Amino acid sequence: MTEAEQENIRALEEKIGYRFKNQELITQALTHSSYANERKIHKIPDYERIEFLGDAVLELVSSEFLYLTYPQKPEGELTKTRASMVCEQALAFCAKDLDLGRHIRFGKGEAMAGGAHRASITSDVMEAIIGAIFLDSGIEDAKQFIHRFILSDLEEKQLFYDAKTILQERIQKSGEDVRYELLREEGPEHDKRFYTAVYRGEVLLGEGSGRNKKESEQQAAYQALVSMKKAGK
Repeated sequence: MTEAEQENIRALEEKIGYRFKNQELITQALTHSSYANERKIHKIPDYERIEFLGDAVLELVSSEFLYLTYPQKPEGELTKTRASMVCEQALAFCAKDLDLGRHIRFGKGEAMAGGAHRASITSDVMEAIIGAIFLDSGIEDAKQFIHRFILSDLEEKQLFYDAKTILQERIQKSGEDVRYELLREEGPEHDKRFYTAVYRGEVLLGEGSGRNKKESEQQAAYQALVSMKKAGK
C-alpha cells in the first residue's frame, strides 16, 4: 500500500471515529473490482464478499432498532420502513455525508466514468465498511457505526427518501398536479449533472440537481417540501 493510500484510510478513520486493527479489512472494503482487475499479477480482493457480510449485519441491527423504537408497529410496516432505510438510495445518501466516493480505490476507467458518485457503488461500500468493522472488532462497534451514520436523523432522511411520493400526495389533496421540468444538463457525458424544477401548476416549488434525472427530481421535491415546511404548509 502506498503512503497516499495509507493517508486516505487514516482520513476515513478520522471521519467515522474508528481505527482498524486489521488494515487489510478496510483496504478490501474500499477496493472496487476495477482496481483489483487492473492488477492481475497480484490478485487484490475487492469489497464484494465483505459487503455481503455487511448487508446481513445492517439488516440485523436496523431490524432490532425498529423493533425497539416502534413497539406498536406491525410486522408489515416495520418491513417497509426497514426497506426504505437500507435501500441503495438511502445508503448512498449516507455515503455522501462521508464523501465516501473519494476514499474508494478505482481502476482508471471506472474513475473516469464517475464511479465515485455512483449510488450502486457507494451504497455497497457503506455495507462493506460495516462488514469490515464487524470482522475487526465485533457487532457492538458495527452497531455504533450503523446508528451514527445510517439510523440517525431518520425523520429528515425519510423526508428525503420519499420526497417525490410525499409531495405528490400533498399536492393532489388540493386537486392540483405536480410537474417536473428538466432545466439543463451540464458536464461531459461520463460526468453529467442534471438540473430540475418542480411546479404545482405554474408555481415553482423547488429546484434540485443530481447525476441523473431521477436524482435531480428527488432533490427538487425535497427542496419543495423543506420550503413548504418552513412556510407552515
